[in-house]
Amino acid sequence: MAARPRRTNIKDDMHTRRTFLQSIAVSPLAAVSPLVLGAATPLNSRRPPLAKRNFTSEAVEAKIREVKKSIADPEVAWLFENCFPNTLDTTVRTGMLNGKPDTFVITGDIDAMWLRDSTAQVWPYLPLAKDDRKLNAMIEGVVRRQTHSILIDPYANAFNFGPTGSEWAKDLTQMKPELHERKWEIDSLCYPVRLAHGYWKQTGDASCFDADWRRAAALIVQTFRQQQRLHDQGPYHFQRLTEVPGDTLPQGGYGNPTRPCGLIHSGFRPSDDACIFPFLIPSNLFAVTALEQLREIHSTVLGDAAAAQSCAALAGEVREALARYATALKPKYGEVYAYEADGFGNQLFQDDANVPSLLSLPYLGCVKADDPLYLRTRRLVLSEDNPYFYRGKAAEGLGGPHSGLNMIWPLGIITRALTSSDEQEIAACLTTLKATHAGTGFMHESFSKDDARNYTRKWFAWANTLFGELILKVHANQPRLLS
Repeated sequence: MAARPRRTNIKDDMHTRRTFLQSIAVSPLAAVSPLVLGAATPLNSRRPPLAKRNFTSEAVEAKIREVKKSIADPEVAWLFENCFPNTLDTTVRTGMLNGKPDTFVITGDIDAMWLRDSTAQVWPYLPLAKDDRKLNAMIEGVVRRQTHSILIDPYANAFNFGPTGSEWAKDLTQMKPELHERKWEIDSLCYPVRLAHGYWKQTGDASCFDADWRRAAALIVQTFRQQQRLHDQGPYHFQRLTEVPGDTLPQGGYGNPTRPCGLIHSGFRPSDDACIFPFLIPSNLFAVTALEQLREIHSTVLGDAAAAQSCAALAGEVREALARYATALKPKYGEVYAYEADGFGNQLFQDDANVPSLLSLPYLGCVKADDPLYLRTRRLVLSEDNPYFYRGKAAEGLGGPHSGLNMIWPLGIITRALTSSDEQEIAACLTTLKATHAGTGFMHESFSKDDARNYTRKWFAWANTLFGELILKVHANQPRLLS
C-alpha cells in the first residue's frame, strides 16, 4: 500500500457516466445479474499504445482475446481488457542483474516496489508463464528482485529501484537509501514465499532457489522468530513524526504491549496502518502457510532437512498459539476469528479490505472456503457488526481506516467474489464493480459508499490485476455469469 500523505480523493479528471442505479447497492441475497447495465462511457481502450507499454506477453494477449469472446456485456469485456494487463502495461521494469532476470514492479502512482503488491500484481499471470518464455523470465525476475530486497532489510515493506533515498528517510528507524519505507508487516515476507512457491509449482523451474534465495529464506524464518518476542522486544522499532496516529507505533516504536505466546508481532497491517493489538491474526495465519511452503521447498527441491524442520517447528508454534488466542465466541455468530489480539485476552473484531484479511483467508490458502469457523467469521465481516463494512447509495463492501470512513475498497469486493462459490453473490459483486469504476475503465483504491465518483488513486495496479484474476476465475468456474 502507498504511504498515506500521497493518497488524495479525486473528483475531477474522469469521464462522465450516467447516474448510477441505486438499485445495484448489492446484497448477497439480491437477485442481480452482473450484465444488466448498459455502457454509458465510450468503450475505447484505456491501455497505453503498444509502443509505450512497459511489457507485452503473447500469452496474456491471447488470454485477453479468448476471455473477451465469452463476455456478453461490452463494458465488462472492456474493463477486463483494460485492467488485467495493467501491471504489465504500466508498472514493470525488466532487465538483468548479475546475469539473471531482474524485474522491478511499482504500485502504480508511487514509484516504489512493495513486496506485497508486486507479488499480488504478477500472481494472476503465473498460469500463463509456462507457455511464454518472456513472461516466465519476467516473473522469475520479480522473485529474484524480492530476494535481493529481503537481503537488504527483511523489516522493510517497500523498496526503491536503487539507493536513491526516500521521502521517509527521516523516520525514526534503521532506514537505508535502498528503502522507500520501513514498516514491518508480516505479510511482506509471506508474499515473496507465495510467489516463489507458486512460480516453482506452475513452471517447474527451481533455478531461483539459489544461494541468495536460501539466505533470504533463512532470514524470513529468523525475522519471524525475532518477532515472536519470546525473550525481548527484538531489533525492530519504528516512529514517524506525523499527525496521523496510524502512521507510527506507540511505546517507543515497539507497538502496544503483548504477552509472549508464540504468535508473531506485526507493527503494521497490509494497509500500512499501525496495528492496535500487534498479533495480527490473518497475517499470522498467512505466516503459517508461508512456512509450510518453505518447508516443502527445503524438503523437496533443496534437500535441506534441517531447514525444513525449522520451518515446520515454527509453523507448529504459531498454529498452536492461534488455536489459543485467535478466536472467541461472539453473539449471533458463535466462534469466530478476531482481527487482532494481544495475548492478554484483548481482541479486535473487524476486518480490512487489504489482503491478507480475514475475508481473504481461503484465497491465500490459509483455510478451506467451506471451513465452518471461516464461514462464521465471514458472516460477521460482511455485516454491520464489522465497523468497516459499509452500505450506501453506490455500493456495499469492505473498507478500512486507511482511506477514511465510508470508503469502500474494490479489493474487498473482488476478494469477496474470489472467496465465494455462490453465483448470486459473485454476480452481485460483478455488478458493483461494473457500476463503480466512475467511467475510468479501471479499479481504484477506494470510493465513497454514496458516490463512486469520489475515489482515491486512479492508478492502482493491484486492484486492476486482481479484477482480471476474478474474471478469469469466473470464466473458468461460472462462465454463464459472463455469457
